[in-house]
Amino acid sequence: MVIAQNILWLLVLIGIMILVHELGHYWAARICDVKIEAFSFGFGPRLFGFRRGETDFRFSLILFGGYVKMAGEQPGEESVNDPRAFLAKPRWQRLFIALAGPSMNLVLAVALLTGLYMVKFQKPPDVRAMVGHVFADSPAAKAGVREGDRIVAIDGKEYPTWEDVAVKEIAGPNQPLQVKVQRGGRTFWTTVTPKLDARTGVGHAGWLEQGEIHIASLARGTPAEQAGLQPGDVLLSANGHPIRSQFRLQEIIRLGGGKPVEIDYEREGRRRRVTVQPVFAYPEGTGKWMIGVFLQPRMLYTQLAFADAVAESLRQNVRSAGLVYEFLKRILEQRMSPKSLEGPIGIARLSGEAAREGPAAFVMLMSMVSLQLAIFNLLPIPILDGGMILLLGVEMLMRRDLSLSLKEAVLKLGFVFLMAVVVFVLYNDISKMLPAG
Repeated sequence: MVIAQNILWLLVLIGIMILVHELGHYWAARICDVKIEAFSFGFGPRLFGFRRGETDFRFSLILFGGYVKMAGEQPGEESVNDPRAFLAKPRWQRLFIALAGPSMNLVLAVALLTGLYMVKFQKPPDVRAMVGHVFADSPAAKAGVREGDRIVAIDGKEYPTWEDVAVKEIAGPNQPLQVKVQRGGRTFWTTVTPKLDARTGVGHAGWLEQGEIHIASLARGTPAEQAGLQPGDVLLSANGHPIRSQFRLQEIIRLGGGKPVEIDYEREGRRRRVTVQPVFAYPEGTGKWMIGVFLQPRMLYTQLAFADAVAESLRQNVRSAGLVYEFLKRILEQRMSPKSLEGPIGIARLSGEAAREGPAAFVMLMSMVSLQLAIFNLLPIPILDGGMILLLGVEMLMRRDLSLSLKEAVLKLGFVFLMAVVVFVLYNDISKMLPAG
C-alpha cells in the first residue's frame, strides 16, 4: 500500500514538474512562431491524446518525462528547411526557447514557497546553533562536544544557525571542521571530522539540534496514551534528565531496560508530571522498549505578507541553489559520495512521506525538486537544455554553425552519458534499500 502511494505521489510531483517545464518551451516556441508537432507527457509509444491545430497533445507509454517536438529540431530532419523549423530560427530565439523550460521551473520553485510562506511560515523558537544531543562514540563526542554546548563558529562561518551546521556536516565527510564551542562562560576550539555514511553518501557528525520537543502524535493503545499524554505536550525532562532532542527520550527508555519513566511536561503553560511504563515491541522489525510517542522539535508559525514571502522565497531558493552547486562540486572533487544523489525510487519515497506529512511538506518538496530540475537541465550536458545553450553560445561566438556531424556526435555522447546517469541513480536507490552488509 505504501509503495503504491509513493508511486502515485511521484507521478503527481513529476507530472507537475514536466508540465510546467514543457509549457515553458511550448509558449516560447509559439512566441517565436516555431511549428510544434507534438506535446508529449511521457516518452515512447503514443497511448492516447488529441490534436489541436498542428500539434498532437499526447500521453506516451513511459510517464517519467516529457517533451515538446518542434519541426526541424534535430539536424538532418526533412523539415529543417521549413521557415518555421526550429533550426531555421535565429540563434537568439533558439536560446530563448531552450532557456524557457528551466526558467519556468525556477519561477515555480519561487512561487510555491511564496504561496506557502503566506499561509504557513515556520521557524525555530531559538535560531542559535545549540547542541541538544551527542551520540556516543560519534565524531562530535570524540571532539569533546557535549549536550547544551553552543556552536559559535564552524568552518569559517560565524554565529551559524543549525541549518548552517547541518550543511557543513553533510557536505564535509572525512573533512576536518574547525568548530568554536561556547560552554557556560568559556569558549574553545575543537576539530570535528564527520564520518561518511556509507548508505546515504553524506557526512555524519553525531550531534543533534537542541529544541523544545513536543509530542507530534501518539500510537493508539500505547503506554503514553494510557498515561494521559497528548499531542502538543512539550517534554521537559525524563527521570530528571532534560529533554533537548527527540533521541534523548529514546535513549533514557532504552537504558532503563523497561523500568517506569517519570516524565515532566508542559501543557497550556502548566508543568505536569506522569509516570509511564514502557513496553517491549517490534515497530520496525527490531525489538526495543518504547512508550508510543512520535516527537518533533516545536516550531513557531506565522504568515508573511506577499513582499516578505517573495523575499524569503528568493533567499531560500538562492541558498538551495548554492548548496546544490556545492554538493555537485564536492562529488566531482570526490569529497562527497555520489550515493548522496536521489533517483526516481528515492524521490518516490520522499514524495509519499511528504504527502502523508501534509500539504506544506509536499509543497516544500515540490519547490525543491523544481529548483533541482532547473539546475540539472542547465548543466552543459548534450541532449539537455544546458547542452543546447552551450552549443548555441559557441556558435554565437564563432558566428557560424557547427558541422552536422559534430552536432550528431555530441548528441549521441550526451544520450549515452544520460543513460549512464539513469542506470547509476537506479542502482544507487536500490543499494540504499538493501540491508547493510
